[in-house]
Amino acid sequence: MGEKTKLAVSPAIQVGGSLFTPDQLAKIGTVAGSDTKIEMTSFKQLYLEVPLDKREAIQEELEHAGLEVYPAGFATKSLIACNFCKGAEGAGLETARILNRAIAGIATPTPLKIGYAGCALGTSEPLLKDIAVVKMRDTFDIYVGGEPKGIKTVTGRLLVSGLTEERLVFVVSTLIDFYKQQAKGKEKFSKFVDRITMEQLKQIVA
Repeated sequence: MGEKTKLAVSPAIQVGGSLFTPDQLAKIGTVAGSDTKIEMTSFKQLYLEVPLDKREAIQEELEHAGLEVYPAGFATKSLIACNFCKGAEGAGLETARILNRAIAGIATPTPLKIGYAGCALGTSEPLLKDIAVVKMRDTFDIYVGGEPKGIKTVTGRLLVSGLTEERLVFVVSTLIDFYKQQAKGKEKFSKFVDRITMEQLKQIVA
């Protein structure tokens, strides 16, 4: 048995949510093989174990089928977005795709989940993610420090409000970079926010 590695696979961000086509599911099954277990994660990615020496070829096949492929494990997850029930334009579909391309798959001290909601309904439960982006009409609010696990869940706290679309990627990327530089070992992002303080984070993204 050769060395194995895991790939994180997700469908493109789109109106209607996380939608796979039958052809995409068939392609995943084909490249994974009949003896591979495929894990459905809580962050809308499928984990599949593949031979390390075939990783690049398998990734290329999956991407050719319209799927997105990222590193598994300690990295920023692909954007956990809503279903865009307000429509592609109203809920900022293209903005979400741009943000996803900028942040997904970055190596981080612990797995980092970033949520996106196209309106205040927040159907993707963004405030339970490490970083949350909520579209409010023509601007965006950023929340940080959500923690869904345990019996004492914590919702994210408002860091920035009224953010323009032009500054969105910069602010989220800055938060990720600062976390990478300043985290202590495998410090969870929610703990990191508590230690660093909201005031310092506001200065960092100002």
